Amino acid sequence: MLNPLIANVANAPAIVLGALATLTVLFVSSLKGTGWEPTTDISDEVLERRASAVPETDFPEPGNRAIGGGGGGGAIPAGGAEGEEGELEDGSAASAGPADVEEVEHFEVEFVKQGETVELSNDQPILEQGEDQGWDLPYACRQGQCVSCAGHITDGPSEDFVEHDNQQMLEEAELDDGYTLTCVAYPRDSFSIETGEAP
Repeated sequence: MLNPLIANVANAPAIVLGALATLTVLFVSSLKGTGWEPTTDISDEVLERRASAVPETDFPEPGNRAIGGGGGGGAIPAGGAEGEEGELEDGSAASAGPADVEEVEHFEVEFVKQGETVELSNDQPILEQGEDQGWDLPYACRQGQCVSCAGHITDGPSEDFVEHDNQQMLEEAELDDGYTLTCVAYPRDSFSIETGEAP
C-alpha cells in the first residue's frame, strides 16, 4: 500500500492548479471595468430628421408589386370612370363605381379551373367572391395596376360580361379577346372564366 503522504504529494499539482483558477476568477470578478459607457441611441432622432426633410409623394403604398411598369396612380380616380360623379357629405364631387348599383343582381359564373359554377353578385369584384368560395385565386395589387389576377372569359369580349373599375393594364384588343382583371371586374351577365390566365 501507498503511504497516504505520498498520495497527497501526487495530488499537489492538481490542488495548486485548482487554487490558482479560483483566485483568478475572484480577481477578474472584482475588477470594476474600464469605465466605458455605450453611446445613446439616436436612431429615432435620425428617422425624424429624414422624415421632415423628405416631401410627401403620391406614390402608392408599399407592397404594390405591379407588373409591367404599373404602380403609380392613373388619370382616372379609383372608384369609377370619367364623368361618373356622386356627392360626398361635404358637398364635393365623388366618383361612382361599378360597386354602386341600385339593385343587386346575381349571375351564374362558371369557374372552369375550379370545376364549379356559382352565383356572383354585381356589387363585388370576381376575385373577392371567388375567395369567399374558399379558392386561392392569384392576385397582387388588387387595384387593376398589374396582371397577376388576370383571367380569360371564354364566352367573348370581357366587357360584354363584366364592368371594370379603373383597370389600367389591359389594352382594348386584350379586352376584346376576353381577358379581364378579376380584382376590379364586376359581373354584368353570366359567363365562364379561366382564372390565372394573362394575355
